[in-house]
Amino acid sequence: MLKFFPGVSPAETIAMDTIHELTLGLMRPDISLILLAIWETGLGLLLIFGLLNRFAITLALVHMILTFTPFLFFPELTFTKAPFGLTLLGQYIMKNIVFLGLLVFLLDKERKKKKEI
Repeated sequence: MLKFFPGVSPAETIAMDTIHELTLGLMRPDISLILLAIWETGLGLLLIFGLLNRFAITLALVHMILTFTPFLFFPELTFTKAPFGLTLLGQYIMKNIVFLGLLVFLLDKERKKKKEI
C-alpha cells in the first residue's frame, strides 16, 4: 500500500531501479511504482478473498521470484560480503524466501484439492 504514496515506501527506490532494469528502461519510474502498487494490491486481494487461488498463487510466486533480482542487478546494495554478508536491504529482500515457501505449500495444496474433485 505504501507504494501508492511517493516517498513513503522504504522499498521505493530499489523497486523503481529494479523495474527499470527489468524493462530495459522502457518504463518511467513513477509509472512503474504505481503499476507495482496496483499489482501487489490486486494480488493481495485475490489471496485474501480466495479468488482464483491457483492463478493468484502462481502470479505471487512469479512476483516473489522477481523480488530477488536486485541481488543480480545491484549486488553492491544487497551484499556487504557475498554470499552471506547481507546489507539491511539484502535482508529485507531475503525474508521473501519465507513467502516463497508458503506460496509453494499453498500451490501444492491447491493442486491436491483439484485432484480430489
